[in-house]
Amino acid sequence: MSAQPFWETKKLHEMNMQEWESLCEGCARCCLFKLEDEDTNELFYTQVACKLLDHKTCQCTDYMNRSTLVPDCITMSPENSEVFSWFPPTCAYRLLSEGKKLPGWHPLVSGDPESVRKAGISIGGWAIPEDEVDDVEDHIIELDPDEGIKKSGT
Repeated sequence: MSAQPFWETKKLHEMNMQEWESLCEGCARCCLFKLEDEDTNELFYTQVACKLLDHKTCQCTDYMNRSTLVPDCITMSPENSEVFSWFPPTCAYRLLSEGKKLPGWHPLVSGDPESVRKAGISIGGWAIPEDEVDDVEDHIIELDPDEGIKKSGT
């Protein structure tokens, strides 16, 4: 019988830094601008991505300094799990914090770093750089957590 993967046996706060960082599937959905309705607290995703995002690789161009360069950037850690609700429903950190399993397209499960892109989860190819947008509210979208695809907002 083979050993269970670390993400199935450890709680988020028990993971070492290498395990923690490997949970990120590289979809860059966390880099999308989000808007919150002040009355309902409902969260709306937009098609607009952070200025530090490399749209080809879906990686931050200055990961180590992102919180300084972009003060609104949320640095995830097991200690601030209350912010996980701000992350997409497909996010591994959020899924595991909610007691759910990683989906089959996650690179840790599939063994394929391209599985995120192949499943349509990555924002590469359709996100808009923030410096090309006048009004973020004009770019509200709906992210389908089950199919992993973008749908036009209303």
